[in-house]
Amino acid sequence: MSMKLKATILASSLAILLFTLVGGFVNVRASSNDGAYRQLSVYSEVLSRVRSEYVEEPNIPAVTEGALHGLLESLDSNSSYLSAAEYKHYQAIQTNAKGAIGATVSKRFGYAAVVAVIPGGPAEKAGIENTDILESIEGKSSRDMSLAEIRSVLAGEPGSTITVSVVRPRKAEPQKIVITRDVVAIPPATDKMLADNVGYIKVDAFSQGKAQEIAGKIRNLQKQGAKKLVLDIRNAASGDESEGIATANLFLDHGTITYLQGQKYPRQAFNADPAKDITKLPVAVLVNRGTAGPAEIVASAILDNARGDVVGDKTFGDGSVQKLIDMPDGSALILSIAKYYSPGGKAIQDSAVTPNVIVADVDEDGGLPDDDQPATSDEQNQKPKNQQDEQLNKALEVLKNRESKV
Repeated sequence: MSMKLKATILASSLAILLFTLVGGFVNVRASSNDGAYRQLSVYSEVLSRVRSEYVEEPNIPAVTEGALHGLLESLDSNSSYLSAAEYKHYQAIQTNAKGAIGATVSKRFGYAAVVAVIPGGPAEKAGIENTDILESIEGKSSRDMSLAEIRSVLAGEPGSTITVSVVRPRKAEPQKIVITRDVVAIPPATDKMLADNVGYIKVDAFSQGKAQEIAGKIRNLQKQGAKKLVLDIRNAASGDESEGIATANLFLDHGTITYLQGQKYPRQAFNADPAKDITKLPVAVLVNRGTAGPAEIVASAILDNARGDVVGDKTFGDGSVQKLIDMPDGSALILSIAKYYSPGGKAIQDSAVTPNVIVADVDEDGGLPDDDQPATSDEQNQKPKNQQDEQLNKALEVLKNRESKV
């Protein structure tokens, strides 16, 4: 191909691109005030300044990749950008990895944060605690990793190890912990009878089939004479949203359980099926900051439908649907396209669930501080020994004021 022809094709391409951008710019200005094209102009200017005036010649591909990571993470913690190499590893892990660390991990303060650990899992055995901050994973700062990359790196073959650097307010320095990955078994739901004919059910995760399992526990407790129920979903942070919806339906014979909605995702409501309601017993639901995802759907449905009381600490706040989008260069986007909402209309991921009966979790106070509070000193964060379960005690007190409808 001659140089003249190449120049002609290039000029034509640029003209088409310019026409498209200008036309799009006019349309966008006419229909929206989001300033997207103005921001693109600012980005272009910043990139130009970096390229021409930075102290040394910058690695532009790395700069661009970092900008894309930041762009996606600025939306929400579940949206991620994966470079071509990261995406390749992500796909391999999704297909082949059978081992995990047994902990739900999200991002807080820009770093990987442990929402809750699975009892008896590898993370708990290694000494990982709820609310731990994983400052680095295999020597790489988790601040420089998307959530999708963090989760794919933590997964692997059973028996393999991974080293994390853990930050806790009670510790002066980060602590290195080695975790041996394994096949993680979700503990079954447990039940027991407490004083005053109160049935107690503990759920650690909402894995497949968990709603049916919980239904069996409810029936068993009712046969034993239970007149009231406590559903303990503290530190239940993983599982399928469908199991959370089905569990809420066990207590509801009418009303909205939750609904999904997004910018281009039509509202999808999940309403209670009266045929699936199995109990009318008064119920108190125990939650804390380790309660996330499907468990939050259960708590918000019972609270907003005035079916029972929610006792404990504010939950973590997680509930959305992601879409995986392949990019032409081999990279990928994981983009949140819809959020789960409480029956009252609050996005669970944004607002979490605030109990109607607040009882702060002592363990949580000794762990990760609130977003707007600095970590306290070692002495202030010592956990009291033989601490009573004040949240459970409060739930039992609340139930004493309720009469069984059976």
